[in-house]
Amino acid sequence: MKLIALDSSGGVASVALLTDGKLLGEYSIDHKSTHSQTLLPMLEELCRRTDYDPAESDAIAVASGPGSFTGLRIGAAAVKGMAMALNIPVLPVPTLEGLCYRAMEWQGLICPMMDARRQQVYSGIFRFEKGSLMSLYPAEALSAEEQLRRLNEAGEAVYLLGDGTDACRELIASELKCEYRIAPQPLRYQSAAAVGLRASELGEAAFVSAAAFVPVYLRRSQAEREREERLAGEGA
Repeated sequence: MKLIALDSSGGVASVALLTDGKLLGEYSIDHKSTHSQTLLPMLEELCRRTDYDPAESDAIAVASGPGSFTGLRIGAAAVKGMAMALNIPVLPVPTLEGLCYRAMEWQGLICPMMDARRQQVYSGIFRFEKGSLMSLYPAEALSAEEQLRRLNEAGEAVYLLGDGTDACRELIASELKCEYRIAPQPLRYQSAAAVGLRASELGEAAFVSAAAFVPVYLRRSQAEREREERLAGEGA
């Protein structure tokens, strides 16, 4: 299966090309430029460098959330447009599952943590068993303290990754009692190659049409919450 893969769910913009699970190339950038300015030019450059014809793709894999509301919406718009133009399906990959594929060789628990602001993280707890990704706690928005409590109760060595580890580093150091390792910076954040690897395993059963694809936000955006709070205040 030939895949275009994208991840715009966090600060890193990343695109990759894969054939039958083999990575042909990846282009990632962590810069203040918005994803709308970088994703498609990065993909065009990567296709040119690898002599890859997008028209031969079987699907477009994308990190489907949770993550940055703006980033997910930009990624969804790009993926929908390309999928419709190429007449191919979309293959959604949960963002946290994609992150886990940066730690496939870890033998214990894997806990991706993405900064969700307002003292929360998007997080889950996973492990690889005989090469297959297993979910112990699915993705949800919760306090970092609650997730660390779960890890302490599990009492196993855990690998932490995602930008939530940056935001919560002091809390992790003070509250996490089990053995842990925080991913080194080059492996800590989202990667389109990891999304593509997970997508290759999910396969055709996970295909959806471009029209049917919607990102998974897990909670309302800050603008929506502020509007709700403002209306509640006006009604008081």
